[in-house]
Amino acid sequence: MTLTTAGPLPADPYDVVVVGAGVVGSAIARELARHPLRTALVEAADDVGQGTSKANTAILHTGFDAVPGSLEARLVRDGRRRLAAYAASSGIPVEPLGALLVAWDREQLAALPALVRKAERNGCHDTRIIGAAELRAREPRLGPGALGALDVPGESVICPWTTTLAYATQAVRAGVDLHLNCRVEAVTGSHELATGRGVLRTRYLVNAAGLYADELDRRLGHEDFTVTPRRGQLIVFDAFARGLVRHILLPVPTALGKGVLISPTVHGKVMLGPTAEDLDPGDRTATESTAEGIAYLLERGRRILPELLAEEVTAVYAGLRAATGHDDYRITCRPGQRYVTVGGIRSTGLTASMAIAARVTGLLADAGLELGAPAELPAVTMPNLGEAFDRPYRSAELIAADPEYGVVVCHCERVTRGEIRDALASTVPPASLDGLRRRTRARAGRCQGYSCGAAVRALFEGGAR
Repeated sequence: MTLTTAGPLPADPYDVVVVGAGVVGSAIARELARHPLRTALVEAADDVGQGTSKANTAILHTGFDAVPGSLEARLVRDGRRRLAAYAASSGIPVEPLGALLVAWDREQLAALPALVRKAERNGCHDTRIIGAAELRAREPRLGPGALGALDVPGESVICPWTTTLAYATQAVRAGVDLHLNCRVEAVTGSHELATGRGVLRTRYLVNAAGLYADELDRRLGHEDFTVTPRRGQLIVFDAFARGLVRHILLPVPTALGKGVLISPTVHGKVMLGPTAEDLDPGDRTATESTAEGIAYLLERGRRILPELLAEEVTAVYAGLRAATGHDDYRITCRPGQRYVTVGGIRSTGLTASMAIAARVTGLLADAGLELGAPAELPAVTMPNLGEAFDRPYRSAELIAADPEYGVVVCHCERVTRGEIRDALASTVPPASLDGLRRRTRARAGRCQGYSCGAAVRALFEGGAR
């Protein structure tokens, strides 16, 4: 197994190269690692999960409102089952909160029966419509005027950072080569990839490049879709706001997406967002927040949960989703080119990731790749970042065995020296302070590193020795 961030690339060809180490690309690499193949996962950034995957709404979807019969609907349903089991076995925090799809006017209320029928067609048989009184009893802090809701008890929240990292960690431990800082700049039909670090050769190629999937597709002669970056701005409120909300509060969906929601996070905070702003296709790095976007979210939040706006804001961030103008995933196999495109993977991609990986592996086999007999992957146990589960600072037994877990460095998030040490020594270690935050929550609290920043940086630069 190798993880490289600089220097020359291997000269020998791979069996498969997966371009893009987001949650979907990492899941595909992990699935391929079950087979006796020489596989590489290639990423332009300095860490896995650096793009869309780090800035989504972190919901483990049931797929109740997907287009019935669509590829997305099938993969979300299968992926949820797979990921729920994987999270339980690998330590990825998941909280099954359930969701309430709130109707604020008569038109939205009238739309709920059709959503129940759609949920039934998608295999989600436990949804039901509840009236205003039950809704108020279950969410007493909800704003005035709600007329009812669709109860979707199967919806959960999950840690998106840990999910991507778990996939990549397991893939690398099983023998996949992970090449970071390795942007693909050109590709030939014979699958010779020119990158910023040299040339990679492969027999089969998987395009999981997210926001850049259409560009890689065009380099191989295909124009099936164009990615339109869709910016989603979000506001994260401090842990003191967590008691205000009990469920994921969803709006009635629109053509642009699921709309502005309010949701608890597994990290103990409350999230408001996202916006849905279609940007120019040429602008795929516009992850800055805007005054207009924040004002829009606050306006929506004031109606849904008025008391939330009095709470302290911990962070504001934005992510870009790879919208394509199509209402389904764009997963296509080109057997003659030994090439699979995985495009148009929207916010449900986190939930569907393991099912997408299984489908892509099957498509590669259909295109002639001899997979060989599958083997069990090495087990992984990820560090827990979930507030509802035991964390090191709470464990007297763990601290007695290793006092470093009793030395709190980041007091807002209660992150210990032991956790930072473990992250820096892990299979896929962080290359930056932001990467360390996604592995430990250090500097993710209300002070955003004002109090602990110097100490965390010193540990990061010194390797937490």
